[in-house]
Amino acid sequence: MYIKKSKLSLVSLFFFFFIGASCSSDHSSEFKGERAYQYLKEECQFGPRNPGSPGHRALKKYLLDFFSTYSNLVKLQDFVWEDTTGNLRLELSNIIVSFYPEKKERVLLCAHWDTRPWADRDSNPENHSTPILGANDGASGVAVLMELAPILSKKKPRYGVDLVFFDAEDLGSDDRPERWCLGSSYFSRNLGGYKASFGILLDMVGDKDLQIYKEGYSNHYAKEVVDLVWSKAEKLSISNFKPEVKNFLIDDHISLIKAGIPCIDIIDFDYPYWHTLGDTPDKCSPESLEKVGKVLLKVLYD
Repeated sequence: MYIKKSKLSLVSLFFFFFIGASCSSDHSSEFKGERAYQYLKEECQFGPRNPGSPGHRALKKYLLDFFSTYSNLVKLQDFVWEDTTGNLRLELSNIIVSFYPEKKERVLLCAHWDTRPWADRDSNPENHSTPILGANDGASGVAVLMELAPILSKKKPRYGVDLVFFDAEDLGSDDRPERWCLGSSYFSRNLGGYKASFGILLDMVGDKDLQIYKEGYSNHYAKEVVDLVWSKAEKLSISNFKPEVKNFLIDDHISLIKAGIPCIDIIDFDYPYWHTLGDTPDKCSPESLEKVGKVLLKVLYD
C-alpha cells in the first residue's frame, strides 16, 4: 500500500492503527488451558489406555467422535503388530485428522494416545505389572491437540495441518527396544506420498513444574524447527522453553526424521512420575497445557 505523504489527523492515525491491529490478531489467546485440562481428565476417566484394554477401545471411539465434529477428514490407519515370539498380537490404530487439504505446505502435529502397560518405574515393586493412568505421559499431548481442533476448524492458518495420534508408543523396554514407537514407525513407513514441511511432537507437556529443554536429536536434525518454536515462545514471554539442550530421547519424532520430515520433540522429560502409578491428573496443570498450546498457535498463525 502506498500512502501519500501528508499530515494525518488523530482520527486517521487511529483508523490505520485499528486496521493494522485487526490484521495481525494474535490467535494464541484463543487457546484455553482449562478446557485442555478437562480433555486430559476425560481421557483419564477411561482408565489406562494400553493397547488391547477396554480404556484403549473407549478412547479411540471418543477421539474419533470428537475430531469428527471439527473435520470431515478423520481416518484410522489400522495395523497389526506381533512380537517376534508370536506370543503377543495387537490390533493398533493411528488416528489422522486433517485441516485444509488444499494447502500444499503442511505441518504435522502429533502425540501418542496409548499409555504404558506397566508401572515399571514405580517405587513399589508390587506395582510394576500394573498399567499406568498416563495423565502426562499420553493424555497431555492429546489434550493440547484437542483444544487446537476447534480453532483450526474456524480460522485458516498459514499451513495445512495434520494431527496424527500414534498408537503403541509405550510398549518398549531396555531389553525390547524394538517395541518402542510402533505407531510412528508404521506411519513413517507408509507415507504414501505424504509430505510435511516440518513436524512437532508433544509428549509429557502437562507437568505442573513445566521445564521444556531442547531435545538433542531434535536440535541436531531439525534445528530450524527448534529455533522457530523457541522464538515464538520468547515472543510470548513463555520462559518454560529453556535455551539449553538436555537429553537425547528415542521418541516418535525419530521415525519421522528418518522418513525425511524434520520433526522436533517438545517434552519435559524431568518428570518424577514417569512410568509410575503417580502419573495422575493432579500432577498436571491447565497453565502448562495453555503455554504449549499458545506457542503452537503462534507457529501456525503468526
